[in-house]
Amino acid sequence: MLLETIVCSGMPGKEKNLLRMLKARQKFRKRDSGCLGAWVVPSSDGQPVYLVQAIYKDTGSWKLISDKIKNELDSIDGGLEGYLSGPPLVGMFDLDTDIAASEFGISLD
Repeated sequence: MLLETIVCSGMPGKEKNLLRMLKARQKFRKRDSGCLGAWVVPSSDGQPVYLVQAIYKDTGSWKLISDKIKNELDSIDGGLEGYLSGPPLVGMFDLDTDIAASEFGISLD
């Protein structure tokens, strides 16, 4: 499994639109069987910083869903870049199946 982690911050005055777009993309991800879970949460200190995470079955699932987002959502709304105050911090992590089961209740069965 693959855990995608993104930390991003919104451009002043565009924070609400950014959060709305991030939530829409997480819902889109969760509709695909290759995505096992996805969420976005705001910073606890009220700053326009968001943690965006998703768990995918594998790298192929991540690639397929990312391409669908580019083709289906970004083509309609122009993507997230115009709402970000700078480049996001992105990390991709191998998620052990035992950790996925014990910490997230996710199984590939």
